Amino acid sequence: MKQPIGFFDSGVGGLSLLPAVSAVLPNEDICYLADEAFSPYGEKTSTEILDRARSITEKLLALECKLIVLACNTATTQVINQLRKEFAVPFVGIEPAIKPAAIASKKGVVGVLATKGTLNSQLFHKNSLENGSKTKFIEQIGTGLVECVENNKINDAKTYALLETYLNRMIDDGMDTLVLGCTHYPFLLPVIEKIIPPHINIIDNSKAVAQQIKRVLSKLDLYDASKSTATHRYFSSSANSSLKAFVKQPINYLPL
Repeated sequence: MKQPIGFFDSGVGGLSLLPAVSAVLPNEDICYLADEAFSPYGEKTSTEILDRARSITEKLLALECKLIVLACNTATTQVINQLRKEFAVPFVGIEPAIKPAAIASKKGVVGVLATKGTLNSQLFHKNSLENGSKTKFIEQIGTGLVECVENNKINDAKTYALLETYLNRMIDDGMDTLVLGCTHYPFLLPVIEKIIPPHINIIDNSKAVAQQIKRVLSKLDLYDASKSTATHRYFSSSANSSLKAFVKQPINYLPL
C-alpha cells in the first residue's frame, strides 16, 4: 500500500531511527513530525503528552499515514496504550531495550540513561520488574541532554560535562551494558564513546524497531511491495525548526 508511515517525536530524536527503517523498508514513504513547539516531553505530564499525541495523530492521519511510530520513548511509555484505544490506525512504540540489555549483560548490571518521564512510567517499571530478577538496573535521568541535541550542541563542553557526570555514576556502580532510553541520545554516541570504557556494550534498538514496523505492515497487509522510490517529508510544529541542521530537505511548518 503506497501510503506513508508517520513518525513523531518531540524534536529531532526520532531521526535516529530512520537509517535503520530505510534499510529494512527502502520503498516506504515517511512523514516525520517534530513537535518542537512543545519540546522536551521528558518533563511534561502524561495528560499534556496525551493531548499533544492526539493532535499529532490526527495531523498524520490527515496526511494519510497508514501506521504511526511514536519515535519517542517518553511518549511511548506514557500514552501509546491510550492512543491504541482511541484510534484505529496501528501504532509502533519505542521502549528502552531492557530485555536485550539484560540478556547481553555478563555481570547483570545495566545502566539506563533516559528522561524523567520514561523512568517514572508504569511501562518502564513493569519491564524492569519482568527482566530484573537477575539484573541490577541503574537508572539515570539525562536532564538537559535532549536540549543539547535539539540545539545541535553535541560536541560542546557542556554536553561532554553532563554526559561525563551521568555516565561516571553508572560506571562507578559497575555497569557493563548501557541502554540509551531516548531516541535523541544516539546522536550523542561519538561523545559517549569517549567517556565509557570499551568493554561496556551499548544497546541500539533501531534495527529491532525497523523489524517490528515491517512485521506490523506485513501482518496487516499494508506493506509496500513496489519498487518505487521512497519519499520523505518533514514537518515541525515550530516555525524555527532544529530539523534544518539534521535534514537536507525543506521543513514544513505545521502548527499544533
